[in-house]
Amino acid sequence: MFQGGYSNFAAKRAARHGKTKQYKESLNNQKVNDNKEPETKNDKKKNGGSSKERHMPHPKQMVYPAARGPNELTGDTLLIKCLEYMPPQTTSSYEYTLQYANKKGVTENGIKYNEGDLKRIDKGKNAGKLSTKIAPSTFKMVNQGASDRLSGATLNGKEKSIFYVELPIPQDVNDSNTITWGDDSLNILQLAGLAAAQKIVEDPGQAFDEVKNLLTEGITGGLSIGDDTKAAITAAISGKAIDPTGQNVSMNSAIGRATGMTLNSNLELLFDSVNLRTFPFTINFSPRTRAEAMTVKHIIRAFKSAMAAKKGTSDAGQGGAFLRAPDVFQLRYLHRGKDHPFLNSFKHCALTGMQVNYTGAGTFASYSDGTPVNIKMSLTFKELNPIYFEDYEGFTANDGMGVGF
Repeated sequence: MFQGGYSNFAAKRAARHGKTKQYKESLNNQKVNDNKEPETKNDKKKNGGSSKERHMPHPKQMVYPAARGPNELTGDTLLIKCLEYMPPQTTSSYEYTLQYANKKGVTENGIKYNEGDLKRIDKGKNAGKLSTKIAPSTFKMVNQGASDRLSGATLNGKEKSIFYVELPIPQDVNDSNTITWGDDSLNILQLAGLAAAQKIVEDPGQAFDEVKNLLTEGITGGLSIGDDTKAAITAAISGKAIDPTGQNVSMNSAIGRATGMTLNSNLELLFDSVNLRTFPFTINFSPRTRAEAMTVKHIIRAFKSAMAAKKGTSDAGQGGAFLRAPDVFQLRYLHRGKDHPFLNSFKHCALTGMQVNYTGAGTFASYSDGTPVNIKMSLTFKELNPIYFEDYEGFTANDGMGVGF
């Protein structure tokens, strides 16, 4: 009776939206297939297909609602493409150049050189061949983030796409770009210390004590203060002034007590770091037919499986010593099947959070086959790499490509 009460409530609620009749007709027409799942690539193994196909307990292409199919590309949608993760890669790039003798001389194996002669390899299997070295001017580091590598794989046709989900544009669509700037201060003594350190690097022959003496005398000589204060500042700079507890005296304390002044902190706001963007989406599902109910189930299952880490082994338990990263996603806003001409673009994202509420109507209500009447799915995506100025180089005026990242 208790279950029947919920079923009656579900029927009444669906009737108010004109969905019950359509849902029941779809259910009756497909009773024979109640326990049959749509065939996916993993089913090919049972029919003599490749055993290397990835197991996918859902179709590769999923569209909700059913009206938003390939033949009805109207309105605005959110296309979510699942991709196999590619880790970032840091390598170096350089070219080789011929080596020349710096001075006249003879090698261990008796090869004579005049200054400016091309050098040759004097031992090993390559003996006698021209000697080469890395040209310093051509050396550079190549630092590709995960999003860069995935974009490159797309351009080269090596992208490993897993599945596609097309949904209506969610409510509360927005993007937020932030950059971290921080307060920073350096007083004149600290700035002078940096200058002195730079001088030592540039001229290692100059003794540190000479630089320290120049630093203390130069700074204190520019202040209209007495010898006692100069001594206090000099002691504070050199770290020789100590208080009764054995700790160094603050430079500001030494100067303030003697002169009533304090060092200018030269406070400035300086660029600190970039931030990663986060995109929360909430999708409401209200299945109208059995086919839509099955699609909703597959969509939820697809996101749950894709965001899970991989053990990398078929063994039971916690798996091996390492875990493989979950899949990642490429998000695109579409307008009539093409990139949206106004909304923002995305870099590749990870799905960092997923919440499914099966009582989106405020209380649990289901159709006769157990499908909840209303489901609310909340997804939180976070971009793999930050946004840089150079990411806008592909945009031009009047290009119809939207507001950018």
